[in-house]
Amino acid sequence: MQPFTGTGVALVTPFKKDFSVDTEALARIVNHVIAGGVEYLVVLGTTGEPATLTDDEKELVIATVKKANNGRLPLVLGVGGNNTADVVDELKTRDLSPFAAILSVSPYYNKPTQEGIYRHFSAVAEASPVPVILYNVPARTGSNMLPSTIQRLANDHTNIIGVKEAAGDMVQAMKIIQHKPKDFLVISGDDMIALPMVLAGGAGVISVIGEGFPKEFSEMIRLGLQRKTDEAYALHYKIADSIDLIFEQGNPGGIKQIHQAMGLSENTVRLPLVEVNADLAGRIDRFVRALGY
Repeated sequence: MQPFTGTGVALVTPFKKDFSVDTEALARIVNHVIAGGVEYLVVLGTTGEPATLTDDEKELVIATVKKANNGRLPLVLGVGGNNTADVVDELKTRDLSPFAAILSVSPYYNKPTQEGIYRHFSAVAEASPVPVILYNVPARTGSNMLPSTIQRLANDHTNIIGVKEAAGDMVQAMKIIQHKPKDFLVISGDDMIALPMVLAGGAGVISVIGEGFPKEFSEMIRLGLQRKTDEAYALHYKIADSIDLIFEQGNPGGIKQIHQAMGLSENTVRLPLVEVNADLAGRIDRFVRALGY
């Protein structure tokens, strides 16, 4: 498969009980998802809690993932924000040589118009020395990047190669797929509808649950890409309940509880996020055991 077709995982940043970055746990998680068969890794996406990391900690995370990966899979770096000038400056000054692409979220909080979103990503595309994957997640940003804006960006900028579409709207996803340029990648940002999006013509997923159960989830996506629908849906329904569980009290608290149940890391998150409560932790732990981990 081509790069960014299949399953990418949005890596967490594991913390020790004292809230420092746990580099040993991060290396274990990288090896866990690679052994599970995923196709690429996303570093410092939303799941990695970058909003609470210092610049030095971000560099530590990048170095740790790069060393643990050791060139095995393509790496994607999260580079986004709601100050266009700052994003452009980071793209011009950061060493992006270890990365095959960046993932850039639509500007949040400011609630720009579609023209503002278009101009923001045009500036990002012009500044980026590596390909750009757009990220549309209205529940977090407060504004929806419409299919027409995505199509316009894809047609106007050759280094905008895809979109992580996380509006949770299959109709919108199908409109993007219907009108996209031939080689443009429509990547699901919602684990629960990743398989339907693939079957509709999507390229795969950037997943959270795939970081917990990479073998099952990445195989499901591959089967979907091969149009082996019954086999793919059998895997989907095997793990579907866990998707609801990990997002019940917010991300990445749920997936970090899975990692703790598997002995990969602590379930520590940084404020303003908090760990899942005891009831949800128990239900997640039971699901992990029932799946054979």
